[in-house]
Amino acid sequence: MRDNARMITVDTHIIIWDALKPELLSEKAKNELERANQIDGIIFCDISLWEIAMLIKKKRIEIDVPYLEFIDLVKASNNYIFQEITPEIAELSANLPLEINSDPADRLISATSLISNTKLITADKNLRKSKELRTIW
Repeated sequence: MRDNARMITVDTHIIIWDALKPELLSEKAKNELERANQIDGIIFCDISLWEIAMLIKKKRIEIDVPYLEFIDLVKASNNYIFQEITPEIAELSANLPLEINSDPADRLISATSLISNTKLITADKNLRKSKELRTIW
């Protein structure tokens, strides 16, 4: 992926909040989403697809449409660029410092942000405290 400061990477909860509860987003997050949406796009890590499916299955988020339809609506809502887990992302995620935490999805999303040289929009205090990541909230 190219080095582009105009792109951003988003944590899974940001995708969900933007789709279902935008009032939970900070003003800065909303502004950055809008800016990236109009310029080069928003990186959507493929692990977020799995996380969203699990949240729906566990009824931690409730939607009125089937999962695949929800994902289609989300995909259509923003200039999302889907990022698969590459060997480089996998390796970096396994070698990130413990301050990132042990959640595999957080580690993969963080590694994606680092590999793509983009800022990460997240409300996650643990990720925001990391010296490794450039975050927006």
